[in-house]
Amino acid sequence: MKIGDLISVIDDDLKGKISAFKGNLVQIEDEHGFHYDIEKSKVVLHNHNIYDDISITAKKETSTKISKKNQTQPQSIDLHFEKLVNNPKDFESWERLMIQREKLIEKLEYCRNNNIKKLNIIHGIGDGVLQNMVHEVLQGFAGIEYEDHDFFYHSTGNVLVTFL
Repeated sequence: MKIGDLISVIDDDLKGKISAFKGNLVQIEDEHGFHYDIEKSKVVLHNHNIYDDISITAKKETSTKISKKNQTQPQSIDLHFEKLVNNPKDFESWERLMIQREKLIEKLEYCRNNNIKKLNIIHGIGDGVLQNMVHEVLQGFAGIEYEDHDFFYHSTGNVLVTFL
């Protein structure tokens, strides 16, 4: 090192030019004109070109496997009767409600047995018979969370169930 060399201080955000040597100390002048006395062992030459000869290699990013159990989109069941059976006109109204109830219970048990975290139950907006049946079934299941009779109870056509 000699007077006029650019240096950086180890473990400090300080750099400048060497202005003098005082025994074991180096006097440096920073960019604002302030002078500091620093031990020789705590300074290194400031070299802008230190990494010029080192080539950069780009590594391929590894892809992460996404579990099917924790999908971002929840499982869904549409309880509209025409989506559940082929000939909806062949059933009485009470039979329709019982079939919808059975399908709902089957889907809830399937989600629980397969560790699926969320289920979206689509019941539609209507006179509330199907919606009431869905809420009655959900009240009988343990280990689930859902919005029960919230502010939009009769204006939403679905219920999101979270399995605990």
